[in-house]
Amino acid sequence: MFVGLDVHKKYLQAAVVDNEGTILKEARVPNDIKEIERFFADIEDAKIAIESSSAWYHIYESLSKRFQVVLSNPVKTKTIASAKDKTERLDALTLANLLRGGYIAESYVPSRRIMDLRGLVRHRAGLVRIRTSLKNKIHAHLLMHGLKIEGTPFTKAYMDKLREIHDYKIDGILNVIEALNCEIDQVSRRITVEAKDDECARLLMTIPGIAGVKI
Repeated sequence: MFVGLDVHKKYLQAAVVDNEGTILKEARVPNDIKEIERFFADIEDAKIAIESSSAWYHIYESLSKRFQVVLSNPVKTKTIASAKDKTERLDALTLANLLRGGYIAESYVPSRRIMDLRGLVRHRAGLVRIRTSLKNKIHAHLLMHGLKIEGTPFTKAYMDKLREIHDYKIDGILNVIEALNCEIDQVSRRITVEAKDDECARLLMTIPGIAGVKI
C-alpha cells in the first residue's frame, strides 16, 4: 500500500492506494499523534509520503517507527504545485500515486539532534533580529527629535547616555534590549557548548576566518 499525507496545522488529509492505484481509504485526520496512529491501526505494511511543511517532523518521527516514510520536496514535486484543481484530497491522492510510481522527489530528513541544533541557532537568529529592530526604533526616535548621541551605538556608555535623555519610550525599549542581550548571551553559550561536542562544528572552526567569528 501507498499513503499520501497532505499535512496542515490542525489536520492532515490522508489517501491510501494499492499497487494498482485503487483508493482503499481516505480521511481527514486531526493533527494529533493518537488520532494519526488510530488511522493507521489497521494498516500493516505501507510506504508513506509526507509533503514538507512546518508541521511534518513529529508525524514523520512517529510513523517511521512502523513504516517506510519519505519526505516529499514540494518545490520539486511539481505535479502537486502546478495542479489546476488543487484540493487537500487531490494533493494527498497525488502524493500516494507519485509514491506508487516512484516519482517522489525526496527531501533530506535530519536526525533529531540536528533538528534541535538548527532550532537553537534559528532561535538565536530570531532574537537578534528582534533586537536589531528595537535598536533601529531608537535610531529613528533620535532622528525624529533631532537628538545625537556620541559614541559607539549600544555600548554600555552609549546606553547610559540614552538613559540620561529620560524619554520613557527610549527607556522602555532599552529595558527590552537589555533583557534580549541576556537571553542571547545564554543561547550563545549553549551553542558554544554544543559546537564543542559536534565533530562537524569542530572541523568548520579549523577554516581560517570562521574560528574568529563571534556568535
